[in-house]
Amino acid sequence: MKRSDERILTTHAGSLPRPAALVDLLARANRREPVEAATLEAEVARAVPAVVALQRDVGIDVGNDGEQGRESFFTYVQHRMSGFGGAGETPRVWQDIADFPGYLEVRSRQRSAHTQVSLVRPPRAVDEVRYGDTAAVEADCARLAAAAGAPGGAFTESFLTSPSPGIIATAMANAYYPSLEDYVAAVADALAVEYRCIVDAGFVLQIDAPDLAMEHHGLFAGRPLSQFLDFVDLVVGAVNRALEGIPAERVRLHVCWGNYGGPHVHDVALADLLGHLYEARVGGLLLSMANPRHEHEYRELARNPLPAGMVLAAGVIDVTTNYVEHPEVVADRLERVAEAVGDPHRVLACTDCGFDTAAGFGLVAADVAWEKLRSLRDGAALATARLF
Repeated sequence: MKRSDERILTTHAGSLPRPAALVDLLARANRREPVEAATLEAEVARAVPAVVALQRDVGIDVGNDGEQGRESFFTYVQHRMSGFGGAGETPRVWQDIADFPGYLEVRSRQRSAHTQVSLVRPPRAVDEVRYGDTAAVEADCARLAAAAGAPGGAFTESFLTSPSPGIIATAMANAYYPSLEDYVAAVADALAVEYRCIVDAGFVLQIDAPDLAMEHHGLFAGRPLSQFLDFVDLVVGAVNRALEGIPAERVRLHVCWGNYGGPHVHDVALADLLGHLYEARVGGLLLSMANPRHEHEYRELARNPLPAGMVLAAGVIDVTTNYVEHPEVVADRLERVAEAVGDPHRVLACTDCGFDTAAGFGLVAADVAWEKLRSLRDGAALATARLF
């Protein structure tokens, strides 16, 4: 992973707005409606270079393919792995949403108002989970390589995302393995194939692991904190096994509390998590630090410092609101984080999460999303002038 050696580099958390035509195709495929594979592939082939160009134009240094060809940040694995089928259990309602039925009503109206890929009742594990042909991930790598070129082309550095074993094991129900532990281990073994493909293609691997914070108010809602932290340790251990032989500096870990604009009153505190996250053999962490529930937690980085050599992609842009952060706000956030970390060279400017974690799922209008990224660039420039 690149450090901010000469200036604060800008990046984002992975998913970016998709063209309407592509969202429609992905949503239709998600509903099991017939979609011509060639039509979908052609739309993705157009979307990737376009989203790379947009990132370049707004000043993103460390960019990706915007996850354009994936229906969501994790359910796409059903098309690359064997063992998944049918539909999952009754949808879970996060603990904070259950406590505020008025918000649930507002959320339901928002979600039904436009076309999107549904994450309700995704397929579950009904047989042994194995990674199949690597053609799809190789195609991801080839499209990004063609659009972005070598480092120093469109981007200073390029990355591709892949889910953690924990988010798959908690969101895609288990109807085959004798225990959650066995399921997590099997998924990790399968994901190791994709992890390796991405790194071998020359990209930084970003592992998306919202489960490492979000499941505290999801699967583990109402249960002792210690049980949730045991789960965190289980997943981190599985990730480390899946990364065996991959240099830590080629991997960053994205952790968040759920990409929705809800109350979040039951979120686990970063102070309870940091020590456990530091056990991951990765070169960087990507943490949400812009949303109103967690903006104050930059202080924890002074109390519990990053391990030597680890960098932080600090979320300084909220992706659940259409407010465009003023560059001075972005700069203030970056300066506070850099002071807590103790070295601005170890800080990258980032978004809290993705803008479109499932196709059509985004809460921010596409044109606003790109304006937010311009503000990220401008805020990083202001902070650089003050810190370097």
